[in-house]
Amino acid sequence: MTHTVFIAASYGVSLLGLGLLALWLVLDYRSQRRTLSELEARGVGRRRAANRTGEAE
Repeated sequence: MTHTVFIAASYGVSLLGLGLLALWLVLDYRSQRRTLSELEARGVGRRRAANRTGEAE
């Protein structure tokens, strides 16, 4: 028996792990964007947005 099964399984597990990590990142990004939108809708702005008017920090 060759090591083909072991190598294929290793690649499969690695791809599954990377896929799950990518999925988690996408879901977390959407969640963060939704939270920011809700905060901005309630009037809570970003700190840097106030400084764009030329005010010193």
